[in-house]
Formats: sequence, structure tokens, C-alpha cells
Amino acid sequence: MSKGKLFIVAGPSGAGKATLVRGLLAADSRVQLSISFTSRAPREGEEDGRDYHFVTREAFLAKVEHGDFLEHAEVHGNLYGTSQSWITEAMAAGQDILLEIDVQGAQQVRRAFDDSVGIFILPPSSEVLEQRLRNRGTDSEEAIVRRLANARGEIGRLEEFDYAIVNEHIDQAVRDIVGIVRAERCRVPAQAERHCALISSLKG
Repeated sequence: MSKGKLFIVAGPSGAGKATLVRGLLAADSRVQLSISFTSRAPREGEEDGRDYHFVTREAFLAKVEHGDFLEHAEVHGNLYGTSQSWITEAMAAGQDILLEIDVQGAQQVRRAFDDSVGIFILPPSSEVLEQRLRNRGTDSEEAIVRRLANARGEIGRLEEFDYAIVNEHIDQAVRDIVGIVRAERCRVPAQAERHCALISSLKG
């Protein structure tokens, strides 16, 4: 069985990562989302075990101490982390995995999985990014200012990624991310491993 591929989706808060991820998962059943752990409180409509594993800060730090996380970071005052054992086991079973994480976390994961695929989501403008953050209605003015300031630093690390998608028109952006995943599966090394018997028979 061929090993699964790891796709990393990152970008500034408000760029629309979650929306694109939902679009990709709806379009491609071969991709499975890794559910991150977080110490932040659920937003309206979020469910434990579907959007995140919501835990207390103390429980999160205990997992860090036990070495449970592939990556973890503090972002906007909240802790986020990815389960190492789940990722490793799922990929070994041939499952393609999608991680929606912050830029700090993406760097840590790519050090551990150098063949992972990094996809960076950009907003169409600074003004649109600010409007999206305000439209959420979940952050204080102080938090919005902090997120906008952090966005500049995160976008400054764009070159660490393999692909960039400007999320202006959602339908086009979803088509872009679906196309990236399908193109990566068609790379010759991946196809040679996946269809070894077929290729051998065709060679004669």
C-alpha cells in the first residue's frame, strides 16, 4: 500500500482557510482532515471532535509534556497542536491528510515531513481581510488589531510554501485547492508507487 500524502493549509486569520478546507473535503473524499487540539473556547457553531478537540490549557500542556504533538504553537493567546500518532498511523495506512494550521505549526510539520505539500491562503486585500475579521463578530478590537499585525509577518513567510491561493472568489479558490491535491497525486513518483504492477506490465 502506498503511503498517504500530507497537505498543509496555512495563512493569516481571516483569509478563509476553513471555508476552502470544507470545500476540498466536500469535493474529495480521499482527503481526511486532521482535527487539532486547542485551548481556546469553541466559537458559535463549532463542535468538539469535528472542528477541534477543545481542551483546557492545563490538559493541553500535559499533552505537550508527554510528547503527544507533532507540532504545537501559541497563536493569539491560544494553544493549538496536532496529534503525532494519529497523523503517522493514518498516512501509513495510505490516507491523504489535510492539516489546517498556523504558519508556525506549518514550519514544524514540514521539518518532520519534508515531502508534505504547503498551501498558503491569501486574502485579496488588507481591507477585505480586516472586514472578514470584523464580520465574524467574535473578536475584540484589540484582538482584531493583533490579528492584522500578525498577518503581515505570516504573509512574509509565503516563500516557505509550495502553492499560494488568493481567496477572492470562493468557487474559484476551491477549484484551485482541489486541483493542487489532484495534481500532487499524479506526480510520477506517487503514481509509480501506487501503480507499480500496472507500470511493470506495460513496460513488458
